Formats: sequence, structure tokens, C-alpha cells
Amino acid sequence: MSLAVVRSRAPAAGRAPEVTVEVHLANGLPSFSIVGLPDLEVRESRERVRAALQNCGFDFPVRRITVNLAPADLPKESGRFDLPIALGILAASGQIPAESLAHREFAGELSLTGALRPMRGAFAMACGTARSHAAQAEAERSQHAPELYLPAASAAEAALVPGVDVYGASDLPSLCAHLSGVPDGRLTPVAAPELPAAPAAPPADMADVIGQRGARRALEVAAAGGHHVLMVGPPGAGKSMLAARLPSLLPPMTDDEALTSAALLSASMSGFSPAQWRQRPFRAPHHSSSAAALVGGRNPPQPGEITLAHLGVLFLDEIGG
Repeated sequence: MSLAVVRSRAPAAGRAPEVTVEVHLANGLPSFSIVGLPDLEVRESRERVRAALQNCGFDFPVRRITVNLAPADLPKESGRFDLPIALGILAASGQIPAESLAHREFAGELSLTGALRPMRGAFAMACGTARSHAAQAEAERSQHAPELYLPAASAAEAALVPGVDVYGASDLPSLCAHLSGVPDGRLTPVAAPELPAAPAAPPADMADVIGQRGARRALEVAAAGGHHVLMVGPPGAGKSMLAARLPSLLPPMTDDEALTSAALLSASMSGFSPAQWRQRPFRAPHHSSSAAALVGGRNPPQPGEITLAHLGVLFLDEIGG
């Protein structure tokens, strides 16, 4: 078989849309091309994939290799497509069973030795996988939960998403052994990290404030009704101290709110940690932050401080400065 199809997802502001990685091997002068609006990081995967396959003992096909990342109008960035491309080459060249890639999704950056490096956006990818599975018609939906294969260091956060079986692999050979059905090489789904039933107490609690009765009352009303607050006063009056304690007045996050907040953090450059689960975000950007840092932007697009403060508190200090 000279054609293989592997499913993955792109990190697009927490949505994680599905990306189909198509690998075709053809006769002709040896070449390796990637099409489908890849950025520089994705184009560089040609060298990483080639070295990883050779250093892991696999045969790199001396043929004309074409990789298509569909849909073609969706920008592709980061090294997460290294693993799907490598698996597609192995399946197209008959080194692993092509049918083992069906109904599974893969993502991960490869080192030159074949090890899988941690990746950003694992939680958002798991959320996208769960949404796609839930949106399928009952007649088309598999009786089993969808399977998602990630680097071992990124699998724990993705395992927090219900309805998805997340597998963590440390390197390419161990994953290929699992896909090939080697008895001693079977991987098991990663268990979700043990988290407390209730979120940890915020580091700054409004109960610590002595006095400021009027300001505390105003913040309590704002927290109860979801209102904005403008605090005016001389330096040292306690405005920043009170604002930092506003998250302690907000109600605990629901399951849907926790998933939404974690997916946004997962898609950001700072990433998501299981320790942040069910924690109301508190973002305090510097007063000199640019418009792009506040509302989001850059290339590729990244969520800004306003987006990252969703379901929490956005504190703009010195707003009148």
C-alpha cells in the first residue's frame, strides 16, 4: 500500500480542529514534500522524521514522498505533526499495519532519536476529540471511546477530559509495537491524575482583609452578579490587594467551565497544568501591554489576556495612567 491516512488536530485557539495527514509514496526521484499550508516548524519535520525513522531502525523509503495536511486552508504550526507523518510513512511502506491507524488520533514532536517530546495543547486536543465523537450520528458512532495517542509527558493533562482514551508513548518504537499488536508492547490508557473534589483555596483570600468594609461589599456584589468594577483611590489604599482576592469570592467552577478554561490555557504559550484544574484564572497584565497581548494575535494566533481571563478575573492596574 502506497497511501496512508492518519488523523491529528491543529492547535487553533483551543478549538483543535481535525487535520487529516495523507502520506503517498510514488515512484520517481527521491524527494520529501509537505503541502497543506504548513509553517516553518512543520516543514522542518522532514528532517526530524527522516532522522528519527533511521535511528529507530526503520527503513526510510527511497521514493517520492508527498504529505498533504488537510484541510489546505487551515494554517498548520508546531512540531505536533511529526508523529502522524512518521506513522503515515511507516504504514504506506508496509512497516506497520495501515488499519491500525483507523479511528485513532496522533500528535507529538519527534526528537532525532525517536523520542516523543512534550507538546502544547494536549488538553485542547482531547476536548476536540471528545466533541467530534459526540457530534457523530448514532449510526456512525463507534461503541468504544475514541483513542488519542500523545507523548507520555503530555498525556496526563489530556486524560482529564472524559470520554477519551488517552495513551502515552515515550518513543516511536514503543508506539509502533503497540500498533503492530506485539504482545509485550501493548500500551494501556493513561489514568487521569488524582485531583481533589474541591479546588484548592486561592492563595489570596478576602477573609484576610481587615477593614475596607465598603470596598469588600462592592466586590461581593460584583462577584455575585458578574459585574465589572472600577476602583479609584490613592496609591496604597489597597486596590491591588482587594482585586487579587476577588477570585476567592467567585463560586466553584462547574465541569463545563473547568473544561473551557483548561482548553484555553492549554492552547496558550504558558500551557496548562493539572494543578490549575478548577482554579478561577486571575490575569494581571502590565499596564504597558500591547493591544495584541490583551486581545490576542501574533502569527500563529495566540489567545490574549482577555481570553485567558475567561470565567475568572482580568485585573488592569494603572488603567488611567
